[in-house]
Amino acid sequence: MRSGLGFGGAALALPLMLMVVNEPVLLLPAICLHLLLFSSLTVASRIANVDWRYLLRLVLVIAIPFAAGLFGLLNLSGRFLSIVVYAVTLSYGLMYALNRVLVSGNRWVDAFCLTFGGYVSGVSLIGAPLIMAVSTRQLPARQLRDTMFVVWIVLVIVKLSTFVGAGVDLQWRLALAMLPLVGLGHWFGLKLHSHLVSGDRQFFNRIIGCGLMLVSILGLATAL
Repeated sequence: MRSGLGFGGAALALPLMLMVVNEPVLLLPAICLHLLLFSSLTVASRIANVDWRYLLRLVLVIAIPFAAGLFGLLNLSGRFLSIVVYAVTLSYGLMYALNRVLVSGNRWVDAFCLTFGGYVSGVSLIGAPLIMAVSTRQLPARQLRDTMFVVWIVLVIVKLSTFVGAGVDLQWRLALAMLPLVGLGHWFGLKLHSHLVSGDRQFFNRIIGCGLMLVSILGLATAL
């Protein structure tokens, strides 16, 4: 569940889980519950490091595309949504494999990244790299990770509230059963993140990227 990159747990977990159950709306509640718990634990001791003004502005900007993505999640077919997830994940995998960092350079690219990133986050919670492409340039490095964790907590709370309102099963039994493994993965992920921040992460990125590409290609072949 945890990628060790600071973000990306859902981007790594969801494509693999969709190969077993081809319905994102059945899997996302458990993922949301885990993200809410472990993101809160991660940022709890660093809450003073969050840029609240930027966080509010960012949430307001992505609110409409996020809501559109959430509407799609509840109304579009699982097969179509899975194709979207695999296609986006494939692009992330290619980026990681080539050791390319997505960074926005102007307001038009900013608008695209935030709009599409917000939509993808509403559909599947895998829009972090697109949103980070803008935030990396606009936030100091020391505040980036903690601020983004709180953004994700806000989005997850909205998504879970929508699930409750729409009568979606929150799959709390699945979330509880997976909790020990997710907790172990989270702990290793934090250790790995600290190691990567202080060292060379190119080899790690290539391995993750190739893995994501392989899973995405297999998933697309199955879904199509």
